[in-house]
Amino acid sequence: MINLKNKSILIPGGNGFLGTFLVQYLRKIGCREIFVPRSKDYDLVQMEFVKKVYDDAKPDIVIHLAAKVGGIGANRDNPGKFFYDNLLMGAQLMEIGRQKGIEKFVTIGTICSYPKFVPVPFKEEDIWNGYPDETNAPYGLAKKMLLVQSQSYRQQYGFNSINLILANLYGPGDNFDPITSHVIPALIKKCIDARCKGAKKITVWGRGNSTREFIYIQDAVRGIVLATQQYNKSDPVNLGTGIEISIKDLVDLIVKLTGFKGKVIWDSSKPEGQPRRCVDTKKALKEFGFKANTKFKDGLKEVIRWYREKTQLL
Repeated sequence: MINLKNKSILIPGGNGFLGTFLVQYLRKIGCREIFVPRSKDYDLVQMEFVKKVYDDAKPDIVIHLAAKVGGIGANRDNPGKFFYDNLLMGAQLMEIGRQKGIEKFVTIGTICSYPKFVPVPFKEEDIWNGYPDETNAPYGLAKKMLLVQSQSYRQQYGFNSINLILANLYGPGDNFDPITSHVIPALIKKCIDARCKGAKKITVWGRGNSTREFIYIQDAVRGIVLATQQYNKSDPVNLGTGIEISIKDLVDLIVKLTGFKGKVIWDSSKPEGQPRRCVDTKKALKEFGFKANTKFKDGLKEVIRWYREKTQLL
């Protein structure tokens, strides 16, 4: 087991949604040498800045969170950028980490890497059994290439890298930008904004038939830290809850929790994405004792409370 208190930790993407909570958690357990590069100072798509961040941070461990991400609309509008930026950042960070001889490299993968049609719950060994959903395939495949890199580097160089596949994140501090946000913050914003404006309806993409799995941000952080401390194989590991919910049921729940009384209009001309998403969580429990604790309804209430406080809306 790695004692992280004694390690220098580089966290690309540490200023983002996930990264902010991870840094807080690491500091809480006694980690002091944490280097979080800012994108304005280090463009990690460019190799010169990847080398510079290693020279400046001198890390023992890298937890790579930096990514170009977004919901279905953002993926549809930026497939090339999402592929290129995510591939280059991850591949170059891992390569320079190998050259520097760092102790461990942790890659945060995505449930978007799984094939569009695969038995539910998604088992890690099924990740190569088909092509990802077209709405976010470039992003999912770019992240999946880092799994290939991790496995090949361990085989050839003995490089200790791991790959964690996260279910959809949610929690306080999430991205509520209507253009780039994921489904939970987008729905919360629609319902609360509509309620405050006295609007009689909201419009939601698709038909509500697809399912998703969500993991609360603090559970995800705890899983990442446990894996960083204890897991030392290149086989991917799912981090999730093992519970799926349909988008229709999700909308109904958020409508109820926000107090929105209007009508929900389903825009069936818009894409719904992958038909089902739910991961098998047995390996994380077996390998490093991780199990998500937060009940979904409780997590949603916390996000809604946070958004209301931040925006001063009812």
